[in-house]
Amino acid sequence: MRYATVVLTWADGRLNAIDDAFARSDAVSIEAIRHLNPVGDDRYVELLELRGDLERARELLDDSPDALEYDVTGDRGRGVAYVQCRTVGPVDALLAILDEHELVLDWPMTYVDAGDAGTDRGLEVTAVGTSRSIQRAAAALPEGIDLDLRRMGEYEPDAGGFAPTLTDRQRELFELALEDGYYEIPRETTHRELAAKLDLAAGTVGEHLQRIEAKLAASYASAPSMR
Repeated sequence: MRYATVVLTWADGRLNAIDDAFARSDAVSIEAIRHLNPVGDDRYVELLELRGDLERARELLDDSPDALEYDVTGDRGRGVAYVQCRTVGPVDALLAILDEHELVLDWPMTYVDAGDAGTDRGLEVTAVGTSRSIQRAAAALPEGIDLDLRRMGEYEPDAGGFAPTLTDRQRELFELALEDGYYEIPRETTHRELAAKLDLAAGTVGEHLQRIEAKLAASYASAPSMR
């Protein structure tokens, strides 16, 4: 059994009207798509992981022509939105390719920096199947959807459930922070020192670490042993 982790980007940099509205907002963002299911010929439902002002998220969904019904829950700047949407071209194409080539998604699909691909961000997707099915699916992507292969290999689910929630950049920073003693008491390194090693701004390192810690805490809280 094989897997491929890729970053998908679209010609206009947006997945649909909902994605576009959140991408333009400084108050709230979509961090990941936790799950997505078709529920008819012209609709699908999705669970979106949100970060930021949840009231602003409700306003954006109210105003979006693609959001037919929604519910937002959460607090302290972290939340989840259940959204029933109209189907649109890129989503239809992606779901059709997964179905045709019998691939399984390893959730979630996470928004990541995709500057190298010519847009501000892309959607990191991990698909599981045979080598042949993965190759055929990649070749079947329509014009306007670009693919950047990040990782490929033998599929080995992570027993802890933590690592898959992190992007490559977040994983790199987290491992460096552990190695350099950021989580020791007292701390043995600073945001500025970590930033210098990764060619990032100190403020960016601080923001990334907050997101990493929030994701790991959420994964821990949702683990079966915590229920």
